[in-house]
Amino acid sequence: MTAAPRTPFGWRFTAPLLLGSALNPINSSMIATGLVGIGVDFHTGPGTTASLISVLYLCSAIMQPTMGKLSTLFGPRRVFLAGIVILFVGGVVGAAAPAFGFLLVSRALIGIGTSAAYPTAMAIVRRRADEAGIGVPSRVLGNFSIAAQVTVVFGLPIGGVLAGAFGWRALFFVNIPFAVVAFVLTLIGVAKDGPLSRERTKGGLLSAIDVPGILLFAGTVTTLLVFLSDLSSPLWWLLPVVVALGAGLFLWERRAASPLIDFRMLGRNRPLQRTYLRQALVGLGVYTALYGASQWMEQSAHLSASAVGLILLPLSGLSIVISRVVSGRGWIRWPLILAGAALILTAGVMLLITAGSSVLVLIGMSLLFGFANGFSGFANQAALYGQTSADDIAVASGLYRTVSYIGAIFSASLISITFGQAATDSGFHTLAWVIGGIGAAVLLLTVFDRSVPRTAAR
Repeated sequence: MTAAPRTPFGWRFTAPLLLGSALNPINSSMIATGLVGIGVDFHTGPGTTASLISVLYLCSAIMQPTMGKLSTLFGPRRVFLAGIVILFVGGVVGAAAPAFGFLLVSRALIGIGTSAAYPTAMAIVRRRADEAGIGVPSRVLGNFSIAAQVTVVFGLPIGGVLAGAFGWRALFFVNIPFAVVAFVLTLIGVAKDGPLSRERTKGGLLSAIDVPGILLFAGTVTTLLVFLSDLSSPLWWLLPVVVALGAGLFLWERRAASPLIDFRMLGRNRPLQRTYLRQALVGLGVYTALYGASQWMEQSAHLSASAVGLILLPLSGLSIVISRVVSGRGWIRWPLILAGAALILTAGVMLLITAGSSVLVLIGMSLLFGFANGFSGFANQAALYGQTSADDIAVASGLYRTVSYIGAIFSASLISITFGQAATDSGFHTLAWVIGGIGAAVLLLTVFDRSVPRTAAR
């Protein structure tokens, strides 16, 4: 093994990892600006074009831990590069799509390809940190959190510029140069993986990959997300299917020689279980507040979409500043406590707001979203980093992203149930009580969890 460089986390090393990890959230939000044009060109309705959003979420939720698993077998750098190649192909298919079905294939490929980036990047960072003999690389983890926040918020305006200037195909084509740059920078800045371990594949490649476990996990996540996506008129028959597939996954993984999800490890690692739960709750609270407030401001306060975007823009800047401060000092426990408190305060402000409230009050409310988002982003990542071993970090990071997607998708149903046919003041205040309850759960889950450290280990 080569000696670690004197500056183990320079930009030459981190730039391709940050770029690769940012491509999933930016593709998640960027496509929204092209849906109308796609519908016109292919003569499809809003419900059909919206499937381009859901297919990427679904593929990402399934493939994040799967790519983490593959990285433990074949090496994180190899899987990272393979994901970039899949992204490149997805961009080509989408940019040249002759029919709507090709766009679905393209979005699936983009979801699969970009899903390789975050879990493998975490494994690569962990390997570099262990080689350098340092603890949690707080600033690097903070950069990952900031990159995700920036791309989610700026994905919409970037997509709007691209679609407006070059048409919706540019939203797919832009992945091609991104992929080329990320691939080249990875070859230059990230050290090669070691030789493949025969020990890991001695029982056969299919056994090591755990194909049945992946299929059962995919079936469980797919049926769960479909069920959660529309709880206003739920498909109750899916619930026993979810339970059956989940039970099958649990039983299979406990006897698998090389499981995708190590339930024995998860059963022993209670702190990691609570980190996943906190992340799901924070994601649910932030997305419910963000999307619910956006819908209410347009329908009840009668603000334009551009005005709503400007009102919510400061929350991104505040999230970035807070993430930088928190990661620079390596704080974990207090930011998680403050994230729960920020959600409770958000709910309190929402209860006082009506359709006649001033724009300044609405901006203040959005800043509280930024506090919750900024405090939780790095802290939960750092907690997970310290709670998992180097061998488990890739799959654990993939599952971390999966629970985030579950929270985001569940938020849409929660908003739909609360608002009903229209986003009224009454529904907005009901949503506030829900967000306050989520914030209280996050707060209590952190305060009474003695395993959450004050700061990241150095």
